[in-house]
Amino acid sequence: MGPGFVLLGRTAVTAALRFAPSPNGRLHLGHAYSALLNAQLARSQAGRFLVRIEDIDPLRCKPAFETGILRDLHWLGLVWEEPVRRQSEHFADYGQAFDILRARGLVYPCFCTRSEIARAAGAGEGSRVPRDPDGAPLYPGTCRHLPEADIATRLGAGAPNTWRLDMSAALAATTAPLCWTRFVPEGESEHTKAEPSRWGDAVIRRKDVPTSYHLSVVVDDALQGITHVVRGADLEAATDLHVLLQALLGVPTPAYHHHVLFREAEGTKLSKSRGSPALADLREAGVTAVEIRRRLGFINL
Repeated sequence: MGPGFVLLGRTAVTAALRFAPSPNGRLHLGHAYSALLNAQLARSQAGRFLVRIEDIDPLRCKPAFETGILRDLHWLGLVWEEPVRRQSEHFADYGQAFDILRARGLVYPCFCTRSEIARAAGAGEGSRVPRDPDGAPLYPGTCRHLPEADIATRLGAGAPNTWRLDMSAALAATTAPLCWTRFVPEGESEHTKAEPSRWGDAVIRRKDVPTSYHLSVVVDDALQGITHVVRGADLEAATDLHVLLQALLGVPTPAYHHHVLFREAEGTKLSKSRGSPALADLREAGVTAVEIRRRLGFINL
């Protein structure tokens, strides 16, 4: 374990999987597939199935969406371990992990705005600037070496800031090779090399909340004893950064499976923001949970 990090979760003696939606919209068929797959794999291994509500975004996440999510999952016939973990109730856990990274000199405050980062990276000049796996310009390191006195003055004045992982320092602080196990249900597992450097100096603590998606899920998975992470293929690249954070914090790395994404008829990814049909709409239209499970390939769940 990383220095000072107290692993409060259960010891992972049995398989544990989780479905972790954000309550910023209603569930669609893609979410249903992911939830059902996690539940099926947990049952096949006589393991635990958990639901986690990832609600660190104070503007987009709403209690009404959480209520709808849980209603949809119950309607699908799923049963999970209680209590449900809500990220908004556990900022202290993420703060503890952040403090370890800060004490080791692996993070630094960044006072740049998005527009300043884009200009510094040359993103507005029509050139092919380096980008992270999400498509954002890689941070050019503007604030990485600010004088300590300057940093103290800005922080003392309450200047808005994020905290970024110093990727070079973080990689230098790891001793073992960074890799993760890619498992395929009913198939062969393989070891995959992690390449976190492609994320650059990623944001670890946001301006509006004292954590980030990446830090929160790593801490949650450790505290909840998650052994297998099953999520969409759109999150596979994030695994590289998560493996690095797990190594820095001294917590176990789960095995990972990134399933294919369900798509609309025209080939676009199902999305809350694009108005993909919600499970609640299908239910109101008379579609049954059995029909949904059959359509998604979970007839016997």
